[in-house]
Amino acid sequence: MSKPPHILVVDDHREIRDAVTRYLEKNGMRAISARDAVDMDAKLANGQFDLIVLDVMMPGEDGLSVCRRLSATGTVPILMLTALGEETDRIVGLEIGADDYLAKPFNPRELVARIKAILRRSAKAEPYAGRLSGRRIAFAHWVLDTDSRVLSREDGAQTDLTSAEFKLLTVLLERPRLVLSRDQLLDLTAGRAASVFDRTIDNQISRLRRKIELDPSRPRIVTTVRGGGYCLAADVREMT
Repeated sequence: MSKPPHILVVDDHREIRDAVTRYLEKNGMRAISARDAVDMDAKLANGQFDLIVLDVMMPGEDGLSVCRRLSATGTVPILMLTALGEETDRIVGLEIGADDYLAKPFNPRELVARIKAILRRSAKAEPYAGRLSGRRIAFAHWVLDTDSRVLSREDGAQTDLTSAEFKLLTVLLERPRLVLSRDQLLDLTAGRAASVFDRTIDNQISRLRRKIELDPSRPRIVTTVRGGGYCLAADVREMT
């Protein structure tokens, strides 16, 4: 039998985090809680987690700052809890790396359903390199080693990729200068269709651009094609 998913609930309201933790445990998950970012960091340093439920409004370092920090360095999926009606927080959260969001007050059954959906997507997003496996691929001013999953720049600087970023990049490298729609990219990277408001691919493209573009606000490597999708606008060659 597979291990139950381990969830970290981060919320400064004791009643909420205790209630959520108990409910997740009743639904077959392992769950512990943290009261703020400092407590969360201590828990992360001493355990492995499959997902973080993260409140936006917290004293000290807020949830958006925490999300940005964790997304830049790790691969643990994040579900943000936002105040009802705070659309800006939800949009910013998705743009900086959150995998989903849920507005307070929420139905605990919906929380469990969203957690399970994120975990299913994460399980399908294991690193792979397709037909580029075992090769070193040069594009623009980068070289991707598909075995180590490390990007090396011309000046020797290296950039680590998350599983989702690596999978997205290899899909694009396999199809240089080909316009791929959001639906196509989501199908190729996660094996599922997009819903009307699904911004998964847009968020992943934004994160990837922050790592590979000289100016992410004016991308030249992964370009946006209006009404079409995205395109790797660079020549690709295998390194010998």
